[in-house]
Amino acid sequence: MVNDRQLLTELAARYGTPLYVYDLSAVRRAAAALREDLPAGSRMFYSVKANPHPLVIETLRAEGYEAEVSSVGEMSIAIASGYAPERLLYSGPGKSSSDLRSALAAGVRTFSVESVTDRDRLGALAEAAGVECDHLVRLNGPAGSVRGSLRMTGGASPFGVDVADAEALRSLLTRRGRTRPVGLHTYFATNVGDEDGLIAEFEQAVRTVSVVCHDTGFAPGVIDLGGGFPAPQAAPGELARHPRLAAAIENAVETHFASRPSDMEVAFESGRYLVAAAGTLVTEVLDLKHSHERWFTVLDAGVNALGGMSGLGRLRAPDARPYRLDSAPLTNEPMPAGPHPVALVGPLCTPLDVLNRSVDIGDVKVGDLLAVPNVGAYGLTASLVGFLSHPMPVEVVHDAGTVESVRRLALQEIHI
Repeated sequence: MVNDRQLLTELAARYGTPLYVYDLSAVRRAAAALREDLPAGSRMFYSVKANPHPLVIETLRAEGYEAEVSSVGEMSIAIASGYAPERLLYSGPGKSSSDLRSALAAGVRTFSVESVTDRDRLGALAEAAGVECDHLVRLNGPAGSVRGSLRMTGGASPFGVDVADAEALRSLLTRRGRTRPVGLHTYFATNVGDEDGLIAEFEQAVRTVSVVCHDTGFAPGVIDLGGGFPAPQAAPGELARHPRLAAAIENAVETHFASRPSDMEVAFESGRYLVAAAGTLVTEVLDLKHSHERWFTVLDAGVNALGGMSGLGRLRAPDARPYRLDSAPLTNEPMPAGPHPVALVGPLCTPLDVLNRSVDIGDVKVGDLLAVPNVGAYGLTASLVGFLSHPMPVEVVHDAGTVESVRRLALQEIHI
């Protein structure tokens, strides 16, 4: 977590607010911690969707992480950031013909397929392009626990193939034309908040993969067990460590794949854990308002800057808990002294522009700068950036205090 108040204040004075600040040294610390908590020799993927900033991606490449992408845009950024296209994993439940054609032309050769239709579309385009490609088969298996902020398995889901669909699995795990199945892919949930929950999920994932392999006679070259590693979001907190996780996963793999080939790879994916703690959002208090016995703190950052996945169906407030950076002269009616619950709202013309419905942030005044910690993952690009056409926040990347990059993304009109 970036917690140097002086640095954040200086950057806000230089570049204005709202302002995202990413610390690459925090990315490296998280990358090392996650690798230490997982079995030695694991293949590690960074899920680019968490934060597609090129310097973040480059830093994780230097730390030995490969890239998992889910769009042509993410693919292009990853390749421009130094990743070899043939080492990318292209996943997602809705890959169009245009997407796949672009990926194959760029040199991507490994995909995660989620249905027979998905595989057949890939196969037809690979045939047309005259190239060979590999695929993992994503599974929708049973849940291992009740934990996780967003479940992706254990029920009806657009993700993966139901493990009960034996006919589809047999088809997908048989070579067809220029597409070759090389492994299986699971992803059970996001942000599983404790080690016991993670262990239960990974053990269930390994069991599920082993049952599918046994029933179909398929020998996997790779099993991608996904992620779900937790990190605090828009609130104070440190990354959790998982000292029992590696041994638990190793034991599960040895138990269920006792006769596995020596070159079978075990892979994991992470976005949130790797980059959440690296990001801080600095925002200015624009107004303090009292209405019907409630206080509202109006900020220049709303769900257009920190959406909490609002645009992806998560409509509740992201529960931001900022801390105060500095103080400015009082220019509006003050709130009572001491802790008091306030609603944190943004500048948008909608009552849904809420970052926290009730939170104690102490005595703040108009003009104060607040810092929202742990927003390096699913921050800016998971927000409603187009609503009301406000300029997007500036993004500053620094490495232990040395500024490496400053940019502002913008929506662009293209006449077709």
